[in-house]
This record gives sequence, structure tokens and C-alpha cells, in this order.
Amino acid sequence: MKYKLLCQPSSLTRLACRAVSTSQKKAHTRAMLDRMIRVDHAGEYGADRIYAGQHAVLKNTSVGPTIKHMWEQEEEHLATFNKLLPQHRARPTALLPFWHVAGYALGAGTALLGKEAAMACTVAVETSITEHYNDQIRELTNSDKEEHKELLETITRFRNEEMEHHDIGLENDAELAPAYQLLSGAIMVGCKTAIWISERV
Repeated sequence: MKYKLLCQPSSLTRLACRAVSTSQKKAHTRAMLDRMIRVDHAGEYGADRIYAGQHAVLKNTSVGPTIKHMWEQEEEHLATFNKLLPQHRARPTALLPFWHVAGYALGAGTALLGKEAAMACTVAVETSITEHYNDQIRELTNSDKEEHKELLETITRFRNEEMEHHDIGLENDAELAPAYQLLSGAIMVGCKTAIWISERV
């Protein structure tokens, strides 16, 4: 009887610690997925608006069909995250109205400078998104590769398509845009800032 009494607190402690540990892990995973899906939804929303702006200006030029192809892929990405938001009970960023205007303005504004500037914008944006998706792939893999298998497959496919857009931009004279390095650098800084804000707001 004494042995049982001595053992009970130890057993209860272990069970309590295990329960707390499991609860903390679930909370951490929940917060991670909420952050990821929110920022990815915002990013794809912004990309959709950028290509909408570019296409409005350049749809009747030689790069019109190319922009349309990339835009259609971004629309699929956005539709997927529109489904994932409620599925994971994640909230969208509060800044969607701002990204709605800013994305379109960036796309249309660079397109008005010429197709090279539009493609320079594409290269800069897709570089930032590819790096961002790579970071998420590493984080999900390190967290629990099997548990997040479906999301990993989705993000990996989208990452590959963003890389395709990056390469298309280079193939269509992005580097011939006026002040390419300056333009590209400014857009990449803007994208990274948008990612940081959308993860939190």
C-alpha cells in the first residue's frame, strides 16, 4: 500500500507533464499553420492582383498570353488558400484591402514602363515568394513531415510554379528593364516587408 502511494504522485506527474507537452505542441502547430496560411493567402492574393494589373496593360502585346498563363496559375494558388483558410480556422490578414490596391498598382505601374519592367517585377516578386516557400518547406519538414504531408506537397508544387514564373521573366528580357537592379531590389524589399507584416497582422 505504501508503495502504491509513493508511486501515484510520480505517475500523475508524468501524465500531467505529458498532457502539458502535448497541449503545448498542438498550440505551437496551430500558431505555425495559422501564420503560414495567412501569409501565403496574402501573398497569392497580391500576386493575383499584380498579374491582373500587368495583363490589363499588356494583354494585346507579345507577352499578353504569357502573363495570362502565369496569372491563371496564381488564381489556382489563391483558390487553394481560400479553401485552406477555413479548413485550418486561420484568419486572413487585415491588410487585404491594401494589398488589393497595392498589388494592382505595382503590376500596372511596371507594365506601363514596358514589358521588360513588367518582367523585372515578376522576377523580383517570384524570387521573394520562392525563398519564402523554401523557408516554409524547411519549417514544416522539421516540425512533422508526415503530419504536414498534404500542405508540404501543395506548397512545394506552388514553389515550383513560382520558380517557373521567375525563369519566364528572365527569358522575356527582365534584365533589360531600365534601372533593373534598382527596380528589382526595391520590389524585393517591398515583398519581404509585406510578408513580415502579413504574418503578424
